[in-house]
Amino acid sequence: KDNPRKVIVSIVLGAVTGLIGSVLFAFVIRCIVRYLNRTPILKGPVIFSPKIASKTLQIALSKENHLLGSSPNGKYYKTVLENGLTIAVKRLTPFESNSPESRRKSVKRQIQMELELLASLRHRNLMSLRAYVRENDGFSLVYDYVSTGSLADVMNRVRENELQIGWEVRLRIAVGVVKGLQYLHFTCVPQILHFNLKPTNVMLDAEFEPRLADYGLAKLLPNLDRGISLNTPPECLHNR
Repeated sequence: KDNPRKVIVSIVLGAVTGLIGSVLFAFVIRCIVRYLNRTPILKGPVIFSPKIASKTLQIALSKENHLLGSSPNGKYYKTVLENGLTIAVKRLTPFESNSPESRRKSVKRQIQMELELLASLRHRNLMSLRAYVRENDGFSLVYDYVSTGSLADVMNRVRENELQIGWEVRLRIAVGVVKGLQYLHFTCVPQILHFNLKPTNVMLDAEFEPRLADYGLAKLLPNLDRGISLNTPPECLHNR
């Protein structure tokens, strides 16, 4: 009677051991595959526009540029490349200097993936990301320069009687902002919520066509206030 029991116990133990071994083997293989297929961390300037060369961008960023404005998370500059192209540069400092987060490869890789996603977006009413440069305590984002400035700048000039804009132009600005938000909030895959829409983040080109700026930066800026405010779109409340 003992022999059949031993045989059954041996079979059960062997089956369980084999199953556990198979699961562990599959887990190890999966980890190896994910490690080999992980996104490599790119060094130097990452360019998304054929009009911008890596070397000329580095030279331009190393010079003292014209300050356009500032925010709690960074500053905005205007600079001109050697080929005559004028660009706007936003220098972000999402982490404190020499903080552990700024040195983690996982954080660098996540930021890189988010920026590559933002660079892939193309819409008439969005400021397109043309390049970015990783720095010691942050990174610089490169956009097209729009000479008219932001909606806040235009509103100030109107109040000071330095500029007059008709209702047709005002309607065009409002419709353009809505179209940009509609693309971000409903058309994009994955969905991108702005979180920080305000007049200073609506840029206007020479024809007063609006382009949304600072969209998608909420994941990169831990200090950005994402609480409920006048700048928070209704979509954010539905996704909380």
